[in-house]
Amino acid sequence: MSFAELGLNPIVLKCLETTGYTEPTGVQSQAVPAALEGKDLLVSSHTGSGKTAAFLLPSLHKLAEPSQLPGNGPRLLVLCPTRELALQVQKQAMIYGAGMRKLRTVCLVGGAPFGPQFQALKVHPEVMIATPGRLIDHLERGRIDFSRLEVLVLDEADRMLDMGFIEDIEHIVARTPESRQTLLFSATLDGMVGKIAAQMTKSPLRIEVATREEHKANIDQRLLFTDDIGHKHRLLDFLLRDAGVNQAVVFTATKASAEELCETLLEQGFTAAALHGDMPQHKRNRTLQRLRDGHTRILVATDVAARGIDVAGISHVINFDAPRQAEDYVHRIGRTGRAGRLGIAITLVHGKERHLVREIERYIGKPVRVEVVPGLEPKLRHDKDFGKKGRDFTRKPGAKVWADKKPWGEKKPWGERKWEDRPRAEHPAHAGERPRADDRAASTWSKPHGQAAWKGAKPEARPARPGHAWDRPEKNGNTWGKPETRRADVNGNRADYKPEARPTAKPGQAWNADARPQAGAKSRGRQSW
Repeated sequence: MSFAELGLNPIVLKCLETTGYTEPTGVQSQAVPAALEGKDLLVSSHTGSGKTAAFLLPSLHKLAEPSQLPGNGPRLLVLCPTRELALQVQKQAMIYGAGMRKLRTVCLVGGAPFGPQFQALKVHPEVMIATPGRLIDHLERGRIDFSRLEVLVLDEADRMLDMGFIEDIEHIVARTPESRQTLLFSATLDGMVGKIAAQMTKSPLRIEVATREEHKANIDQRLLFTDDIGHKHRLLDFLLRDAGVNQAVVFTATKASAEELCETLLEQGFTAAALHGDMPQHKRNRTLQRLRDGHTRILVATDVAARGIDVAGISHVINFDAPRQAEDYVHRIGRTGRAGRLGIAITLVHGKERHLVREIERYIGKPVRVEVVPGLEPKLRHDKDFGKKGRDFTRKPGAKVWADKKPWGEKKPWGERKWEDRPRAEHPAHAGERPRADDRAASTWSKPHGQAAWKGAKPEARPARPGHAWDRPEKNGNTWGKPETRRADVNGNRADYKPEARPTAKPGQAWNADARPQAGAKSRGRQSW
C-alpha cells in the first residue's frame, strides 16, 4: 500500500515525496484512513512506529480546505509531554505542510520567553503544538481562542499522566468545543490512560500495533554487570573510547548525576554536553543543534531526552543508570537504530538491579545478551540465569511456576538434625533427668531439681530444713510457705519487743512517755517533734 491509496490531499502527498517515504507503516495504514473519516482514535504505538505522521497527515489534509467555523484560533492542537517532542512535531508539521499556502505554526513550551510566543499568536496560527503547563499560562491571559478547533491530539498521553499533567489536560479539554475530533496516542491504553480516553472521546476506534519495530535486528542490545560506581565509570570510559562510537547518548537517573557525569567526561577529554529539565529552552535547543551538527559527540541526558530526539548520527545508547520502568528502556534505546540504521544499546547494571533486567526482558519479550569486557570483569558473578534461551518471558513479574520450585526431597536423618529439633530427653544437658509428674509427653522431661516445678504439677517431697515445715496444708493451690511461729504477748507486745532509744532530754525540757515535751516546758531553737 502507498500513501496515494490512503486518500490524502495531493498537496500533502507532494510534500511526502520530498521526505523519501513511499510506503506507510503499520500504524499509519490503520490510523490515517480512520482519521480521514472523522472518527476518534485510541492508538497504542511505540517509539519509531511513525505515529507523528499518523496524526499529522490526516490533520493537514483537513487544514488544506478553508475552515467553515468563525474565529481566529488554531484548527489543530497537539499536546506533548516534553519540549523536545513538541519542537520535533512542529518541525515535522512544517515539512509535511510546506506546500500548503499560508500555513502558520506556533510552539508553546516552557523555558522559552513569552514575548516571541505572544508575537506568534497575533498572526492567528492554524497549527499549535504545546506542552500543558505553558498552554494554560496563555489560556489564563486570554490570548487563545479554541472556537474553531477541529482536531485535538494527545501525543504520548501515558507520559503526560506520569508527569502529573492530568489536571492540566482536563482543564484544557474543557475549554475546547465538543464537536472536535480527538486522537490519542499512547504506548499503553490500560489503567488511567483508558479512563481519561473514555472521558475525552466519543465512540473511539481502538488501534493497537502489535509489532515493535525497535526490537528487530536494527538494535543490538547488550548488558554489562558492575560491582560499584568506580567499576561503572571504568566501563563507560572503555565503551566511549571505542572507534565504532560515532555519537552516543548516555542516560542517567537524575539531573545532578547528568551534570556530574558530563563534567567527568569533559575532564577525560571527551566532547560532551548535558541535557535535563532544569536547563533553559535556548540552552537545550543549542545543545541539540550542536548534537545534530556533529560538534557534540556524547550527550549526557535524563529521560527528558528519551522521547523527541531524532539524530541520524547516534550510533550508541548507554544506560549509565538502569531505567526504573521497562517502557522507559524502550524509549531510551529508540534514540538509535532509527529508519533502518544499525544501533547498539548497552545497559550497565549492578547485581542488586537484576529485577529491573527481568522486567525489561519480559516487556520486550526476549533476553538481553550479557557480555564481559576483558580486564574489567565483575568480581561477583551477577549474570546467573540472564541471557539464556528458553526462559519464559510471558510470565508476569513475581509469578511462580512449579519449575522454579525446589524438589521436596527427603527429610534429614535423626543424626543430622539440630538439637533444638530433637526431643528434650535426647539433649545431653537434660540426660538422666526424672520424668515429669503429669507425664504430658513421653519425650518430655521435668526440669532439674532446684528449679520451679512445672505449672499444674505438685511439688515432690523435699527433705525438711530448719525453720520450714513441708507437711503444712496447701495455700492458694500449689503455694507453699514458711511456718508462722507466734510467741507469747506481754501487754499487747511481743516478748522480744525492745523500745527504741530515746534522745536525752535537753536542758529546760521534760519528756513524757510519748517522747513529747510536757506542757509549759521551754524549747530552744526550731525543733520538730
